[in-house]
Amino acid sequence: MSIIVKQIATEIAARPEQVAATIALLEEGATVPFIARYRKEVTGGLDDTQLRHLEQRLTYLRELEERRQVILKTIDEQGKLTPELKSDILAADNKTRLEDLYLPYKAKRRTKGQIAIEAGILPLADALQHNPSLNPQAEATAYINADAGFADEKAVLDGAKYILMERFAEDANLLARLRQHLAQHAVVKSTVVAGKEQEGAKFRDYFAHTESWKTTPSHRALAMLRGRNEGILQLQLVPDANEETAHSLCEQMIASHFNIKDEGRAADAFLRTAVQWTWKVKLHLSLENDLLGELREKAEEEAIKVFARNLKDLLMAAPAGMRTTLALDPGLRTGVKVTVIDETGKLLNQTTIFPHAPQNMWDKSVRTLAALCQQHKVELIAVGNGTASRETDKLAGEVIKAVTGLNIQKVMVSEAGASVYSASELAAQEFPDLDVSLRGAVSIGRRLQDPLAELVKIEPKAIGVGQYQHDVNQSLLTKSLDGVVEDCVNAVGVDLNTASVPLLARVAGLNKTLAQNIVFYRDSNGRFNERKELLKVPRLGPKAFEQAAGFLRINNGKNPLDASAVHPEAYPLVEKILSAHQKSVEQIIGNSSFLKAVDANAFADAHFGVPTITDILKELDKPGRDPRPEFKTASFKDGVETLKDLKTGMQLEGVVTNVTNFGAFVDIGVHQDGLVHISSLTDKFVSDPHQVVKAGDVVKVKVLDVDIERKRIALTMRMDEQPTPKTSDKAAPRSNNAKAPRPAKPADSNAAMGNAFAEAFAKLKK
Repeated sequence: MSIIVKQIATEIAARPEQVAATIALLEEGATVPFIARYRKEVTGGLDDTQLRHLEQRLTYLRELEERRQVILKTIDEQGKLTPELKSDILAADNKTRLEDLYLPYKAKRRTKGQIAIEAGILPLADALQHNPSLNPQAEATAYINADAGFADEKAVLDGAKYILMERFAEDANLLARLRQHLAQHAVVKSTVVAGKEQEGAKFRDYFAHTESWKTTPSHRALAMLRGRNEGILQLQLVPDANEETAHSLCEQMIASHFNIKDEGRAADAFLRTAVQWTWKVKLHLSLENDLLGELREKAEEEAIKVFARNLKDLLMAAPAGMRTTLALDPGLRTGVKVTVIDETGKLLNQTTIFPHAPQNMWDKSVRTLAALCQQHKVELIAVGNGTASRETDKLAGEVIKAVTGLNIQKVMVSEAGASVYSASELAAQEFPDLDVSLRGAVSIGRRLQDPLAELVKIEPKAIGVGQYQHDVNQSLLTKSLDGVVEDCVNAVGVDLNTASVPLLARVAGLNKTLAQNIVFYRDSNGRFNERKELLKVPRLGPKAFEQAAGFLRINNGKNPLDASAVHPEAYPLVEKILSAHQKSVEQIIGNSSFLKAVDANAFADAHFGVPTITDILKELDKPGRDPRPEFKTASFKDGVETLKDLKTGMQLEGVVTNVTNFGAFVDIGVHQDGLVHISSLTDKFVSDPHQVVKAGDVVKVKVLDVDIERKRIALTMRMDEQPTPKTSDKAAPRSNNAKAPRPAKPADSNAAMGNAFAEAFAKLKK
């Protein structure tokens, strides 16, 4: 069993055999959703989270192994590969350690140390290091070489010093010790660039901020790094909280590693200087850059996880259902864009009304909308949450009162990303003759009917539930978010006869080309009546069919099983169960008592094990079941439409729009999301806000504080919590402890609200 397999198995808490089997499936072209659902016997039941981690780590470790072999070959060609060095290289478990070991053998530009070696000064450096009793000046005389640039004792000793500095700085074991020390004790120090105080006011929480490197949370790290990139902040990595001794501690570690001591011998001062210069010139800045880079990587990784989790919650939000919907994209001067879509999302009607200032055609707008509702038997009114949303929500309320005989429900819908869809090539293809703003209204209505089906049309980064998404590694972010979308789409399943190209393209085994071919085939030949018809679609071969078929649904087709998540490869197994009990498929679908009585063990064989058979029986009980929750909506309070309407102590209902590591942002209908700090989410201690809330949740909150000037709203979900008295301009956030509230560091919740994320998030939503 390979080292890679064993390492991954340890990381995901699985057996090596499970990992090896999964890798084999991935190499055969199997997708994660397919493996997770239909190959449980092969993988031993690994879930999609474990499989995603396995896939990610497999790529990293294979790249590490390729680099390891290149390094071994290069050093061997130099004739310097000792058994000890080879052993160390083979044992390196990360890229940093591997590159540290390779450093002395790496091709580099001609250094001062190399020049000194070429001039024959290496024996002097070795002698002084190993015998400090020698007199440096006296020994240096023998190495004077004016032609090589070493005309006197001082130049010779400088050359010897550079040789030792490079030797010390390229020792992999010393680097490992220093990295470990810094990882435990270093602090990140952030200060404002002189004269940038006014320009960088949004970063003022970090103008004089110090924090432990190992405990700096993702959002604060990214805020400081953004401040540095914008030229507002300067960042330093101080080796220890005690700045006076921080650097000398690292120098002592270097000296100790090479057994250099200050015992008053002739060469001790020379060696001490070499050690000091090694730290100050060679290692400090290099390790500072490495650790700040590692801080960024860790922060980006966490930010990507937060984004992915929020995206999953949003995509898996409850659909309102396929009901005729009146969609309103609010606006003031340009009017409110109105569209009516049927239960399949097809556009039926569109117009523009001007109920708000400066036109103020309120009554006419009510009549227009009421007539549209009556004409199309509207069941839902979707109101976009942008500019003039509360005024438009009020308008929708009057329309509902004016319409008789219809049970209409109005819902506030997030507009995030709607403008991106409106201007996209896809929207232009769908609605070539429709104004861009009206396309946005269609998208708002459709995302109420089915959030997943509509949001897959938008680049995940544009949906607006991330934390510094523009600052993180874009390729890693895209890969992570694409994985989330793929998992969500396949968890819900896709109607083969109604799905759009973007939705079909996210099905396991399919891509944009195959999705377009499916839709073209459907348009040319009519609806699909059974899954096996997919094999008639151009370029859709047996492998793609195997991967995709189980996630594609055909309602009211020839075979009832085609409307379920039962894979066609398992149809013979279902027939076997039917034959054994002398029943038809129609008789057992939804027949809970019968299905619970079926003994899965009795039908297990070499192809289908008990886990798969159990899944099939559950699916037959509730075929095509939707894993998403029941649809709920928030009711915004009448009369509370702007920040000025908010009062401390006011209790409101809202929708969670974004969950970060420091709390949750909640839309309460005033065009600015409020922050529920992690300490205010619940009476119990929590380390992760996702344990309490997720994006899309409807929650009750209380207003703790409103800062109109800075557009900040502090909320709590602990209804007995009282506002903290303001003792200064920067009030301390509450601790995450319901029993004994205590002040926390000022840079926690206030920094979280005041840093660039709060402003960027607000802008992104708009």
